[in-house]
Amino acid sequence: MINVPKGTKDCLPEESYKWQFVEEKIRKITRNFGVKEIRTPTFEHTEVFTHGVGDTTDIVNKEMYTFLDKGNRSITLKPEGTASIARSFIENGMKNYAMPVKMYYITPCFRYERPQAGRLREFHQFGVEVYGSKEASIDAECIILAKNFLDELGVKVKLLINSIGCKECRKAFNDALKNYLESQLEGMCPTCKDRFSRNPLRILDCKESGCKEIIKNAPSILDYLCKDCSTHFEALKEYLSLAKVEYEIDDKIVRGLDYYTKTVFEFVSDSIGAQGTVCGGGRYDGLIADLGGNDISGVGFAMGIERLLLVMENIGVEIERTDKVKFYLLGIGEEESKKAFELAINLRANGVSTEIDHMNRSVKAQFKYADKINAEFVGVIGSDELANGVVSVKEMATGKEQKVKIENLLEYLL
Repeated sequence: MINVPKGTKDCLPEESYKWQFVEEKIRKITRNFGVKEIRTPTFEHTEVFTHGVGDTTDIVNKEMYTFLDKGNRSITLKPEGTASIARSFIENGMKNYAMPVKMYYITPCFRYERPQAGRLREFHQFGVEVYGSKEASIDAECIILAKNFLDELGVKVKLLINSIGCKECRKAFNDALKNYLESQLEGMCPTCKDRFSRNPLRILDCKESGCKEIIKNAPSILDYLCKDCSTHFEALKEYLSLAKVEYEIDDKIVRGLDYYTKTVFEFVSDSIGAQGTVCGGGRYDGLIADLGGNDISGVGFAMGIERLLLVMENIGVEIERTDKVKFYLLGIGEEESKKAFELAINLRANGVSTEIDHMNRSVKAQFKYADKINAEFVGVIGSDELANGVVSVKEMATGKEQKVKIENLLEYLL
């Protein structure tokens, strides 16, 4: 028996309608905001992520699926979406597009981590990336887009925002943070001890209980923002207030990726056990330049679709099935079955989902099968129906039956 690899999951036909529902909502919301789809490869050269995501992150250090291909090139399965979009932006000359360039993606991602509820080794991300604007209004627009999408799904979340400043104002904060943490290093986890010298800001992102207790009284990044970063953060708050979007400021949010600057935000929910992040994002003004492109600003967010579906399930969001069969058509006898086959072809061509028997079932068994697949109507063609050019149609929900002329069948079902 060959089983599915650990940390991966099959999406069965009985579940796929839920994914289609979410994806349709994605396309509806992004269309309203003028955001167009981009699709990038499932794997990239490893440098895209070591340069883009950052070599001090857990993703790069612990979680990437990296291998040498047959040309001895280092290749990595995509662990997140943003770095790939940035690479595509540079390679395809999008700097010459009308700005801002607004893009969204729905993509599989891969991280080698401990599988748990809503977190798999192969998972799927929905994300939005916007390049070309330094204004806080576009940060707010991304946040509002994410909120509108979650509202459409019936998912209640809390918005947390912060600013982690720019490279200049972070220098002073890093010094203050290191001074605070230096005497408490012994009580911290091994990962944070390593982060202390390489990237102390990342310690604020630690989920270990001991480290979380230590950083409770750490200095606040908001006290070290330069004038430009402070003005940007105040503008963001103003735009969110104009949109009547409620938020809380959490000065411990830094996100888990090195490319973030200024705005960072998370939408959190307590419907996945302990409070967890459903959506996260922020601004990354230096990413394009770090990957070899021009100095072009960026902002965006991403959310895991598996985690999102888990939240929806936990809060009892009902997703209407869109894959129901409209009509099941059965023929009693060889000629009658051929007529059923012929009619099914015509009905499908005209937009009516139609099923017929391919298993040589009895009439009784076919009615049971039609019930199992939730057919809305069942049609029967016997010798009398065939001779008179009609179909005996039963509406399954009401039990109502009537004979419908074959030439009127399409109109009747529509």
